[in-house]
Amino acid sequence: MCGWTAGAVHAQDYTAQNDTAHNVRFASADGSLYYSVARKAAVFNEANRSTEVFKLNFREPVSLIERRGLWSLIKTEDGKTGYVSNKDISNIWIRISKRKKSVYVYRGTQLIKRYIADFGNNVASDKIQRGDVRSPDDWRTPEGTFFVVSKNPNSKFYKALVLNYPNAEDARRGYRQGLISKREYDAIVAAEDNGNIPPMNTMLGGWIEIHGDGTGGGTNWTQGCIAIENDKMDELWPLIQVGTPVLTEY
Repeated sequence: MCGWTAGAVHAQDYTAQNDTAHNVRFASADGSLYYSVARKAAVFNEANRSTEVFKLNFREPVSLIERRGLWSLIKTEDGKTGYVSNKDISNIWIRISKRKKSVYVYRGTQLIKRYIADFGNNVASDKIQRGDVRSPDDWRTPEGTFFVVSKNPNSKFYKALVLNYPNAEDARRGYRQGLISKREYDAIVAAEDNGNIPPMNTMLGGWIEIHGDGTGGGTNWTQGCIAIENDKMDELWPLIQVGTPVLTEY
């Protein structure tokens, strides 16, 4: 069994606070960066439901100022403050290293879990297009910034966290390369803007998941997904919500 448990993990900081290549932030140095995991999370002027002052957008970043019982005092990037239910925000995120054959789970800057993972073919290369039995080399694991767009508790690979691949960046690249049409491009971008599952049936491929049935040995057998052992998936499952950011890199 190669996966780490929380008890085996020593506190480690992920020093890269931002994925500058994709202009996405995962954690702030002081640990205050959170994001909304609710669609239109209500924000109130007191730590109760007396007066709603505004709503947070899905995946909107906020700074945590303080906790008060079941409530969090937060500040938005445009300076608005208020109280939101603790359950509506999170600072959990995932980093996937194909080179290290690992899934890392962070709470803010602190590493809380690491699991050995299996990947697709040609692990050192980014995914370009859909793979199949005639072109298994294209069954690659994509690199970039994604988020968990769906949780499937009844996957044929035990349980699955579905990533929003292809994302808008993949769509821009695919349209530029002539792999997808303008209609497909627009649909993928709209799905990302609305936090929905993107079209998975274009030439870019899709249904990239973090799922179970992994070997625990860091092998390459998937069609581009990231597979961890089932008991590790059971550990991961309750930590992850739809909207959780995921960074995949070589």
